[in-house]
Amino acid sequence: MQDFFVAEGDKSFRGNQVYEWLWSKGAHSFDEMTNISKQTREMLQENFVINHIRVDRMQRSSDGTIKNAVKLHDQLTVESVLIPTPSRTTACVSSQVGCSLDCQFCATARLKRMRNLNPDEIYDQVVAIDNESRLYFDRPLSNIVFMGMGEPLMNYKNVMKAVEKITSPEGLGMSPKRITISTSGVPKIIKKLADDEAKIKLAVSLHSAIDEVRTQIMPFNETFPLTDLKEALEYWFSKTKSRITYEYIVWKDINDTKEAASALVKFCKYVPCKVNLIEYNPIDDGNFQQASSAATDMYQEILERNNITVTVRRSRGKDIDAACGQLANKSA
Repeated sequence: MQDFFVAEGDKSFRGNQVYEWLWSKGAHSFDEMTNISKQTREMLQENFVINHIRVDRMQRSSDGTIKNAVKLHDQLTVESVLIPTPSRTTACVSSQVGCSLDCQFCATARLKRMRNLNPDEIYDQVVAIDNESRLYFDRPLSNIVFMGMGEPLMNYKNVMKAVEKITSPEGLGMSPKRITISTSGVPKIIKKLADDEAKIKLAVSLHSAIDEVRTQIMPFNETFPLTDLKEALEYWFSKTKSRITYEYIVWKDINDTKEAASALVKFCKYVPCKVNLIEYNPIDDGNFQQASSAATDMYQEILERNNITVTVRRSRGKDIDAACGQLANKSA
């Protein structure tokens, strides 16, 4: 932008002004750039396009959760979620239109992966949710999780560029420690994340520590088996000293046994970690059913007995299909 303005015979600082409007202030049009002359704004309009996102539809859950159907410049749609609690507001953002992987229990995985999101499209989801947090809850966004549509590590370059902009003083200035990237487990990219000295937190959708069971529910596990995942996570911790969070759903007749819980305990011993036991959110078929509360209690007791930090997470936004695993563009 600086080079453009200089070439047009203007001052280079005009580029800084436009940059600030785009990233710090989230401008969607050149007309919003009120400290730039009308003539200059018209020149920008003739030479550039701002491919901003648009919140096409917003739904509010009875528990306060907000889901956005986000329309992209090419008319494709993704979904993002604002999750409020008394102490924080969290943005759950998407990284792909559809998903590259094939988790059997996830609605997004049933969608064809259309394309990766660009860094600005990821960033704009966060800006939209930050604005909603300020409007509806009178406080800025405090946390971000890449747990929306898509596998973040399959769009590594764009996700990390978005994180860089989100944490930049010229962007939103958020601490990387408030950002969690959740992956189904792509060992090679987990190692790259460590090599690149990313300061974010890492979560892994594990759901079984038995290869045969995990492959049944997450078929890509055949390509990225647990031994490879274990090695990558050990590498991650050796480089970052940051503990892992394992996301884990307990299903009836799939992984609700003591054998499955014991396998999880063994896997948890490899690197420092904590476990989130997540309530299952149905996606309109009978293949997966929430396990009994006794099974969840059994997991919690076995994990705690082995000195592993465990939290039972209750899902938010289920009544608007905004909970984990439910994002599927039903509003598109």
